[in-house]
Amino acid sequence: MHPTDLPANAFPGLIENNRDSEQGQDKFAIRVKELSERDRRRLLMHFLALDGSDRLLRFGSMLPDELVTKYVQRVNFARDTIFGVYDSNFKLVGVGHLAFAPRETLPAVSDATTKERVAEFGVSVSASARGMGVGTKLFERAAIHCRNADVDTLYMHCLSSNQTMIHIARKAGMEIHRAYGEADAYLTLSPANAGTMLQEAVQEQVAALDYTFKANARAATKWLASWSGSRKN
Repeated sequence: MHPTDLPANAFPGLIENNRDSEQGQDKFAIRVKELSERDRRRLLMHFLALDGSDRLLRFGSMLPDELVTKYVQRVNFARDTIFGVYDSNFKLVGVGHLAFAPRETLPAVSDATTKERVAEFGVSVSASARGMGVGTKLFERAAIHCRNADVDTLYMHCLSSNQTMIHIARKAGMEIHRAYGEADAYLTLSPANAGTMLQEAVQEQVAALDYTFKANARAATKWLASWSGSRKN
């Protein structure tokens, strides 16, 4: 099957590592926000910035730019839930793709739940933001969202060589199965409660305010640069 024929959540993986961030890299507050159609262009820029090895870990294949572009064009924001983390420069540096599917479509976890749906999750983190816990924050937000959506099984698939994803899966208590150079992991989630509902609502509100502030700051910077240039002319 050709990569573009696969569902939008195909080849989910994690490409964050545990190395310290590049010396001099500014730290930023990690706010996980649900993305929408207006974020599609930055989503594309995020994936295109991944090098070959990063694309291999995220998609399971070293996809060329053309296929990465098709992948982003086919992302369905109404069907799936996409989470993102923006840095202080309003650059999308972390993306989590959460896709819901009938449990029978994922034989690896179909016996682990009695719910009608399971969730499949993939994560990517830009090189500039690694070692900051961005991938972990995206995973935690995805787990809360699943609980509140009455989904009790969170599934991830990756290459067995993706040690960081394996580490996060183990840390979260996920059951891991390895075969043919690949690994399947799933986590059984507790039911939602008032606390998880409130937690997700507050996180999204704070992230939305942070997003608006960064977007306005970015626009103001561009306007000032344009205004300064026009004055010099």
